Amino acid sequence: MSGESGHLYGVGLGPGDPELVTVKAARLLGAADVIAYHSARHGRSIARSVALPYLRGDQIEEALIYPVTTETTDHPGGYQGALDDFYVECAARLAAHLDAGRDVVVLCEGDPLFYGSYMHMHKRLAHRYPTEVVPGVTSVSGASAVLGRPLVERDETLTVLPGTLPADVLAERLAATDSAAVLKLGRTFEKVRTALAEAGRLDDAWYVERATTDKQRIEPLADVDPATVPYFSLALLPSPLTPAAGSPAESARTTERTGEVVVVGLGPAGRPWLTPEAQDALAAADELVGYGPYLDRVPPNPRQRRHPTDNRVEAERAAHALELAAAGSRVAVVSSGDPGVFAMASAVLEAAAEPRFAGVAVRIVPGLTAAQAVASRAGAPLGHDYCVLSLSDLLKPWEVVAERISAAAKADLVLAIYNPASRSRTWQVAAARDLLLEHRAPDTPVVIGRDVGGPEESVRVVELGALDPAEVDMRCLLIVGSSTTRIADRGGRPVVYTPRRYPA
Repeated sequence: MSGESGHLYGVGLGPGDPELVTVKAARLLGAADVIAYHSARHGRSIARSVALPYLRGDQIEEALIYPVTTETTDHPGGYQGALDDFYVECAARLAAHLDAGRDVVVLCEGDPLFYGSYMHMHKRLAHRYPTEVVPGVTSVSGASAVLGRPLVERDETLTVLPGTLPADVLAERLAATDSAAVLKLGRTFEKVRTALAEAGRLDDAWYVERATTDKQRIEPLADVDPATVPYFSLALLPSPLTPAAGSPAESARTTERTGEVVVVGLGPAGRPWLTPEAQDALAAADELVGYGPYLDRVPPNPRQRRHPTDNRVEAERAAHALELAAAGSRVAVVSSGDPGVFAMASAVLEAAAEPRFAGVAVRIVPGLTAAQAVASRAGAPLGHDYCVLSLSDLLKPWEVVAERISAAAKADLVLAIYNPASRSRTWQVAAARDLLLEHRAPDTPVVIGRDVGGPEESVRVVELGALDPAEVDMRCLLIVGSSTTRIADRGGRPVVYTPRRYPA
């Protein structure tokens, strides 16, 4: 390991369990020439006791014995002056080994740079010698693990505080955070407990002492006797989103939770079109409800139950999802594209208006629409005012569809046309074309997007007068340009766009 000078290693040993020492730390402990550790005057070192299983037994040991904090000192700089001199002297002792070509490992409980004693050596030596810091499991992580409670979830914030702060500062910061860890208890314990009470957080706080060791102690902080609190302990405010099992908050959550329905837009096809918000909603769900082929786009999760249905039972599907949520489940209703565009959001909200679902929360998570996807492949045909309509006459009369086509064409709007055809509806495309031609020039660009984002994607641009209904099926979406929509040739490919400016 040696070179011209020795290497300095600041090695984190974790919170106390020797099995939580990292593989890298164990290797360095066994290979070092010098093992340095801080201790009080009694000579016992927690760090050394954790590292002991990994030491060779023939290494040079440097015990860096602190000045006693509870005694007076005649140092002209007071206790801090005595401590500063102590660090200077320790650095000089370690530098002598490094200058002699010996590798030095400085032991540190937890993580060396997280309130660690090693950092004082690092400041004084790292710029002079080859140095490496080996991180360790922090006491905060150890305490959270033995408590069995998450520190933070979702968008929560974690605040780490030293108990040596003034009481008013502690109270202010504890009141303003989601989760917190307060270190350096010992003689600061009563002040910390008072600050937690002033912040209204005492009932949520836990006391953890020597986490992960055989001397571990865990209690509600409000019940702890201040006379029994050592320095190596901490106060923990875990995530409020996960109450302790068996607590009143947990019991209330279990008995009163009514679940939730989240209507999730999957986008037009495939994971690349799925938003992070939609991914989170799908991952959090207990049950998935939707049209079978759309559910197939969500990767299976053995924790979740799936309820595929036919495409023509939207009302029944919505009611089923709400019933599951009323029983306490988190339900994701999946919808292709955006759930609010000819999809499941309106069906779920309509069903949720029934009195029996008054207590069920409903949330809509948007998705990329088919119109946006097709438009992006063609260029920017939706660059100005446009309307979106469906040619399907299953839920509204054709007369209404025809009136709306004519009104949009007369208003010179670009049209994004959903559901242009199906196996049983083959004549509406020709009828819509003829209605549009009453107000639109035959050379108006029409984009035919089919299976955009899928394996059979195709995007073609034709003129309105030449639109052949035989080229359009149920997997297509049409975008019909306005009088200002243009086609440009870019590298041999037609690009369709509608300018932002409208002629005067």
